[in-house]
Amino acid sequence: MLKNLFKRFSNVCETKEGHPDSELKSHYYRANKDTIFRNLGEILKNRPGYTVVDSSKERGEIACDIKKPVPCFLIATIVTVRPFETAVDFHLSTERPAIMGNYSGLKREIIRLYQELDKSNTFIGSGRNSE
Repeated sequence: MLKNLFKRFSNVCETKEGHPDSELKSHYYRANKDTIFRNLGEILKNRPGYTVVDSSKERGEIACDIKKPVPCFLIATIVTVRPFETAVDFHLSTERPAIMGNYSGLKREIIRLYQELDKSNTFIGSGRNSE
């Protein structure tokens, strides 16, 4: 209970393989790394308030500065797990103070990004390798 209260005031929200929140587990897509990298790059470039500040196809990372809805910084990581199985994780952080906390807004933004990525790629599951 107390842990959930403190989480609300966290300025960081990230996805990972074994995340206790099922909405924040790594998402897997049936595509190669280059396709996901290109699709995610386009999604980020076309979103209002988003500015891609760095991208490295070799490392599978895209860094993005976000001005709205919540001013924050995003790092997207794209990793090939198997041929035509690619995982995507997000790390969002903000320095903006908020009376009611930032975590829920950051989480909402990650969920929206996954939903957009799901539209343009074949989603095959989340947290697939956490067992």
